[in-house]
Amino acid sequence: MRLYTKLFAAGLAGMMLASCSGPKSYQVAEMVKSERDNYWQVQEVTTPAAEGAIAVTIDLNNTAQTLDGFGTCFNELAWQSLSTLKDSEMDEIFAELFQPGKGANFIMGRMGIGANDFAIDWYSFDETPGDFELKDFTIDHDRATIIPMIKKAMQYYPDLKIWGSPWCPPRWMKKNGTYCENPVTQEMVDQFNAFMAKRKEEAEKQIKPGEAGSVSATSGFFSQGPLAFRMERKVNDGIVGKEGHENVTSFIMEPEYLDAYARYFGKYVDAYRAEGINVFMVMPQNEMNSAQNFPSCCWTSEDLNTFVGKYLGPEMEKRGVDVYFGTVERADPLKVDTLLNDPDSKKYIKGVSFQWAGKDALPTIYKEHPELKLVQSEQECGNGLNNWEGAMHAWDLMKHYLGNGVNSYFYWNTSLFDNVSSTWGWFQNSLVTVDKDKHTWTFTPDYYTLKHASHYVLPGAKKLNLGSEYADMMAFLNTDGSVVVLAGNATDEPVTLALTIGEQVQNVTLDPQSLNTVLLKK
Repeated sequence: MRLYTKLFAAGLAGMMLASCSGPKSYQVAEMVKSERDNYWQVQEVTTPAAEGAIAVTIDLNNTAQTLDGFGTCFNELAWQSLSTLKDSEMDEIFAELFQPGKGANFIMGRMGIGANDFAIDWYSFDETPGDFELKDFTIDHDRATIIPMIKKAMQYYPDLKIWGSPWCPPRWMKKNGTYCENPVTQEMVDQFNAFMAKRKEEAEKQIKPGEAGSVSATSGFFSQGPLAFRMERKVNDGIVGKEGHENVTSFIMEPEYLDAYARYFGKYVDAYRAEGINVFMVMPQNEMNSAQNFPSCCWTSEDLNTFVGKYLGPEMEKRGVDVYFGTVERADPLKVDTLLNDPDSKKYIKGVSFQWAGKDALPTIYKEHPELKLVQSEQECGNGLNNWEGAMHAWDLMKHYLGNGVNSYFYWNTSLFDNVSSTWGWFQNSLVTVDKDKHTWTFTPDYYTLKHASHYVLPGAKKLNLGSEYADMMAFLNTDGSVVVLAGNATDEPVTLALTIGEQVQNVTLDPQSLNTVLLKK
């Protein structure tokens, strides 16, 4: 374990990088393929004929960002599903996810500070109204779910690093006094169910025999296709007339509240560190622009700027904890620039995270702020079908984020019951699905997509800028000098790539409709 960790050290990285820039030849050492219903197939290493091959130039000196690593999320519904399995099965899963060199090689994790949208119910660490001294602060709620899950992972990777962000502050710190920003009443649920039943009936009449069709609640309309969202409405604690709104701050922007909230973050860090859990970074708010039907809190960039620059930043600095801005879920980079250009906030912000539509703000921030760490904080969560189409969408997302400078990459739901919606009604994908009745489990297609990268692309790896007309690929240089090529083939014909490093050429063939990893070693 310790030897593995030391391989990631920066000093060794520089030495290894220098040693791999010489003329030594590279050979294909391993190749793994995944395709629909057939994942992680280890391929026989061959050198196919080069006729018609697409040239791919791999220049080991043409590097982009350095990767810190990959990770997943620790939330309550994940632990709830995993806890129904046998101890030996849980050990198998956590070893695959966190044991170095075995499977996914996760070295980091994300968690909510209080309830997130995949919590069992809403909660915070201090439910006492007006408790500005935080005398009643406690993480006891997490001792039943989040902390055991993190410690289980630490059995296989003791140096696990954790970061947290709140979906919502304690509700007594909010103007509307509720966790949910978008209220759902029983009457709304009944109306919605009746509407969806009618839409489903109409949709089924339109679907011809033999055609696939699915009904989704996205924006109140059904849609068809393997990537369509699936949601159901459930009653929450929101109050009609007290909704939250984008560009309107729901937090009570008074000094005593801001100060107490910053100290709330500090107590969270202290309490988790007392449990032996390394919280190395926090973000001030999950999706600050989104008034959701689950725990959420809207902020303007200006008000978050006040909180980060004058309260949260100084509080975290006392503990040596980094502050990243996020999580950014809008495409507008100006919502980020407000903090990055402020003289107070920019002293504390070490990075920015992006998810969902925020991915379209990423290229601008990457270009304009090369000094910052960038994070893909939540891969888009799918629809609970855990299908091949979702896995290939995940591959496209990975190419976008890693192609635009992110240093770390996080999946969202580690595990869920199969085909069961969240507490607030969203069906989502996960790395593991558990059959609630049979108590069986499986790794999903999404897991193998992520493993294609994280198993081979290790912390300290540098992304390589490729010279090629073939766009469906990425390459990385590990600190030990090995080269990792990730390549998809979304066509119905095989594709042969001529991977060229210096004067050495290695030809590899990508089967139709497949995702592939090629490991080259000297």
